[in-house]
Amino acid sequence: MEDIETKISQNQPLKTQKIFIGAQIFLRIVVIAASFASTWLMLTNKQTIDIGGFVLDANYSYSPEFKFLSYANIVVGAFSFLSLLFLVLVGRRSSNPTYYFILFLHDLALMSLVLGGCAAATVIGSLGKYGNSHTGWMQICDHFGKFCKRATTSVTFSYLSLVCLLILTITSACKSRQIQV
Repeated sequence: MEDIETKISQNQPLKTQKIFIGAQIFLRIVVIAASFASTWLMLTNKQTIDIGGFVLDANYSYSPEFKFLSYANIVVGAFSFLSLLFLVLVGRRSSNPTYYFILFLHDLALMSLVLGGCAAATVIGSLGKYGNSHTGWMQICDHFGKFCKRATTSVTFSYLSLVCLLILTITSACKSRQIQV
């Protein structure tokens, strides 16, 4: 009877370690995919319309906030890929809390970067959709519907990346505080 309990208690940490590593790998892949999807949507986002002989165009590069979101997503996707490689190389060998503290700091920095990009793009998107009657800024999404929908989709992918990075940050912080047995 004691042998069975000993085997179960020895296999439990290994099983939870595998689940933890698997979840980390999955979330990092989602972050990479969402970041690059957001970047691609934003970098290819443009629309031209003709209103009474006037040709107007909307392009992501006209807004520094949209450019910041795109560049932030490129950085987040690239560094998430590097952290995925780090996790695969180090995660299989040991469960040293120092490695998870490094991942915690890494994920926290990436989360902060993508949070800033999402916040800036959301403000400009809201301004484009609703305008601001107090300052006289008109809404443009009623004329540039395709542009606004792609920008909204891009920002949504960035928020998905943000949520995954938040989960990664919390789990890495918890794992870094565990005492190694």
